[in-house]
Amino acid sequence: MDLEEAKEFKERCTQCAAVSWGLTDEGKYYCTSCHNVTERSKEVINTGAIPNTKIQAINRGLKRKRKLERGWDWYVCEGFQHILYQQVEALKTLGVGPELKNEVLHNFWKRYLQKSKQAYCKNPVCRRKVTVLEDNQSHSDWDSEPELLRDFSCPSFAESGTESQPDGLAQKPFPISKASQSETASICSGSLDGVEYSLRKEKGIVKMTVPRTLAFCYLSLLWQRETVTLSDLLRFVEEGHIPYINAFQHFPEEMKLYGRDKGIFAIESWPTYEDIYKKMIEIAKFLDLPRFPDITEDCYLHPNILCMKYLMEVNLPDEMNDLTCQVVKMTGVGEVDFLTFDPIAKMAKTVKYDVQAVAVIVVVLKLLFLLDDNLEWSLSNTAEKYNENNKEDKPRFDFRKWYQVMKKSIDEKKQEWEEARAKYLWKSEKPLYHSSIDRAVAFKRREMVVDLQKQFSTLVDSTPTVGRKKPSSFQFNWAEGDAARTCFHGHSLQGILQNKGQSLTTKNSLYWLSTQKFCRSYCKHVTTYEESNFSLSYQFIINLFAFLLRIKTSFLHEEVSLIEKRLFKTKYSKTKKKSSRSRKGRKY
Repeated sequence: MDLEEAKEFKERCTQCAAVSWGLTDEGKYYCTSCHNVTERSKEVINTGAIPNTKIQAINRGLKRKRKLERGWDWYVCEGFQHILYQQVEALKTLGVGPELKNEVLHNFWKRYLQKSKQAYCKNPVCRRKVTVLEDNQSHSDWDSEPELLRDFSCPSFAESGTESQPDGLAQKPFPISKASQSETASICSGSLDGVEYSLRKEKGIVKMTVPRTLAFCYLSLLWQRETVTLSDLLRFVEEGHIPYINAFQHFPEEMKLYGRDKGIFAIESWPTYEDIYKKMIEIAKFLDLPRFPDITEDCYLHPNILCMKYLMEVNLPDEMNDLTCQVVKMTGVGEVDFLTFDPIAKMAKTVKYDVQAVAVIVVVLKLLFLLDDNLEWSLSNTAEKYNENNKEDKPRFDFRKWYQVMKKSIDEKKQEWEEARAKYLWKSEKPLYHSSIDRAVAFKRREMVVDLQKQFSTLVDSTPTVGRKKPSSFQFNWAEGDAARTCFHGHSLQGILQNKGQSLTTKNSLYWLSTQKFCRSYCKHVTTYEESNFSLSYQFIINLFAFLLRIKTSFLHEEVSLIEKRLFKTKYSKTKKKSSRSRKGRKY
């Protein structure tokens, strides 16, 4: 670059209004004050000294800087693809098989792009505006478009052994011409179709959102019959093991995010079980997925296995597993056709596997202890006296002692959970701004926030923060010999069960139904759960399991009622007949 040769150029800089020019290696003028490069170039009079060559730009430093500032031309679906890639890679680190990414989720995502007309079709919706601008392009050029999109492979779903492209660039799923880039890009969005995507409301199309990325992940896990339930998946998200909140900050630096992109990719609330469950069924129907692989007795999602897992989790006796298996058999919730998800069926629904298993345990607890704030305490008195007089024998299960141990443990766990949520930093390390003009202000504010947080943490506590705990499918661990946290796994149900012929039955012959009034509508859901209508023991059990699964108590209570409806068909049928007779006898 030669400052002397650039003195003849006297125009003012369009950015800083200075008249101080230099020459780049490619012969273009650049401002020495703000480094703005103009389109004007110095005429080359004599090129004889460079035979058989062309004048080319060799100053890659400035070009790289301008490229990063401008960013890639990218689409919203590419942003969601990066999020899915991060999530599936996190699942692989948690022990999920690699085929989940390459064989299942990849195919689901390709199917979604095709069904939503974003890729793998002749006229992608995000290119329709571009094709109108390209008047000179013949229709025959589009014949090769399916081939281009068939080769679409972001590093997201590429094989782990494949080499990345230069400069981290991925193949673009929607290649566009240079003439249309300026027309398509919007000052209100970093992505090419951010504004159009946020306004798109096409009937029958399921728009992709960040919560729906979790629905995609769970659909893939369910197809593979992995040992991860929906409640486990959401808990891993909450603990930070799976990217969700501020997942956009892991986008490549060249994918600029601002304006409308903020409303698409920024999430300011935690995912809920009910919401992701509904979105999963919605996506499965939209994709027209076939019947999923059968859930058999040897699968982790079968209620017999999940009941055993949750009995260990909440520190209940192992002997209860035989009773849960009997309830599963009597109600038919362990049948293959009942458990297997079939999206194309007339009544497309899937089982809430973890919620159903917990509901079975609640029903067994009611069969054993009635949970009416009376019988459970009298049985506890009997078990306490027996354990005092027979210390060498196998201890009998004491419901009161178990309640005290679990109450203390669950309170501690709830306090940790509430503190973690209160301390959670919602602001991302990569700030979002409304437009490219606000970029400097947004980064300045972010630096101020980080500095203030460092100063405050230094004043409050000088001890270093503890790192994230390793993920586990168990939230509670019970060890033998711990006096403060008694392990009840090996305790006996003797004194609660009695021999009747060759079988065991409960001493308690009573049972109260959680509800006898189901909705008259087609959905057949139960009435609203109100705690004041139920015993304190039942409330504690419901709240315990609801916290364990991070679901609403009413959601679990409804599942308990559905299990009871299957188990006590005669009682419900009698109640139905009585209600119909009373309606006939009324005079209006």
